[in-house]
Amino acid sequence: MKLGYTIVYVSDVAASLAFFERAFGLPTRFLHESGTYGEVETGATTLSFAQHATARDNLGHDYVAADTSAQPLGVEIGLVTGDVAAACQRAVQAGATLLAAPSTKPWGQTVAYVRCPDGTLVELCTPVGG
Repeated sequence: MKLGYTIVYVSDVAASLAFFERAFGLPTRFLHESGTYGEVETGATTLSFAQHATARDNLGHDYVAADTSAQPLGVEIGLVTGDVAAACQRAVQAGATLLAAPSTKPWGQTVAYVRCPDGTLVELCTPVGG
């Protein structure tokens, strides 16, 4: 078994795709003509977005929407970069909320946390051991 994709449930798929391109430099790979599903270009594992109504229909019941929760949900998207400070600054300038400024962990990895306008929690980090 391997991780094939992650889907983030959002209110506005096109807005999330546009934000991820502005904030993190991840261009849109695909946006369905209905606007209910889209993907960003991330490499081997797909990061995608689906509209809340579509997600609820597929799931068959409700869930906690990240954009309506006062606190970030207990899951994050980790984006690896060589320059966490610059990536963090770009994300905040694009509209993310800074939750934790860049800091170096005891094992040498630099990490920061931002929350996207759609509620998604994103960790910006250097490679582990890098």
